[in-house]
Amino acid sequence: MSEQARQRHLGLGSLLALGINGIVGVGIFFAPQEIAKLAPGWTSIAVVGGTGLALVPVALAVSTMGRRFDEDGGPVLYARVAFGEAAGFIVGWLAYTAALFSMSAVLSGFMGALFGDRGDWFVRGAAVALLTVLTLVASTGVKISARVWSSLTVLKLLPLIGLAVIASLLPAASGPAVLTPAGETHWLRAALTATFVFQGFEIVPVVAGQAKGAARNIPIAVLGSLAISTLLYIALIRGAVTGVRDLAEQGSPLVATASAYGGARMAWLVKTGLNVSSLGIAFAMVATTPRFLSSLAPKSRFAVETSSGVPRAALWTTWAVVVVLVLIGKLGELLTLSSLSVVMQYLLVAVVLAKFGLERKRDLTPLRAWSAVPTAIVAIALIAGAHAREWAVAAGTCALGAALFVAQRSLSARAAPR
Repeated sequence: MSEQARQRHLGLGSLLALGINGIVGVGIFFAPQEIAKLAPGWTSIAVVGGTGLALVPVALAVSTMGRRFDEDGGPVLYARVAFGEAAGFIVGWLAYTAALFSMSAVLSGFMGALFGDRGDWFVRGAAVALLTVLTLVASTGVKISARVWSSLTVLKLLPLIGLAVIASLLPAASGPAVLTPAGETHWLRAALTATFVFQGFEIVPVVAGQAKGAARNIPIAVLGSLAISTLLYIALIRGAVTGVRDLAEQGSPLVATASAYGGARMAWLVKTGLNVSSLGIAFAMVATTPRFLSSLAPKSRFAVETSSGVPRAALWTTWAVVVVLVLIGKLGELLTLSSLSVVMQYLLVAVVLAKFGLERKRDLTPLRAWSAVPTAIVAIALIAGAHAREWAVAAGTCALGAALFVAQRSLSARAAPR
């Protein structure tokens, strides 16, 4: 590999911004409503805080693995090294398809919020246009991409931090809401919903091949992004629960919270933050999702990077697939794959970490791999909250990935010289 190809483009600030941008996405603007339905009153605060705390050993496991692999791919790479090509391909395929559907939904939802009154096809066309612009920006290089997602992260955090501070210091205009739970609390289902708004820190090791000082900066970025986001989320959900009486019925719960504490101006700022957040998470997905594809086929042209660190063939292939998904629409059912896919990746990281610890590989011992046990427990507990429909979507996606892997191996065997 040439010295130019070894060049690293991402420092600690960019990695931390990537993690925070991945966690503080669109979900936090809407998830408080769903969490309140499953865990009414004060139990919503307990679910959010408890989920963030439960994910600490997961983040430790992710960072432990991330510091020992300085290549792109994250869980895809771990599965391949530990269990072979087939396992790596299936894990990568699951992560890639989940990211594709999430990206399509975020783009469509963002454009729908801005131009919903202009008709369905106008919204889809606008989503494709935005995707194309973001892809062109991402194609210019990792350094420019890092500056863009870092700037968008700061811009979207400002109104959320402001709302968290105001909600902590001032009473709601409507008076305090009733904190006593009014219905049954579905703890595991609520925690799985909360996991959706916490997922994102696991994306940091996916770009480890571009990270400066990966062994030090990857763990700091993973753990730091989770810690900062958890504190912010607890403050926001507390403000929502205590300030909005009918939280479970609010389509935009954080906007309603902002209105309760700061009036129309604060509500406008939070709504603007939602738009910036949508744009930020969409761009981060555009910049990082192709890394899954390049990891799926490490010896193909998808893995070839430009001098600025961009796997251009994987990037534009991802663009083409997302264009099709945006145009066919109706992706709501497929979004159920997202949380389940991420939790399954957590479980995989725990298994690989335990395997390497027992085998004393990658400078790991059973003692250093301790976080594998609580990570597996948390992942299994969260998976228990999934519905049969979500399992069916995940199983179908895995089956398709297995078929593609068999087809790829067959084509490679035929192309090999005899």
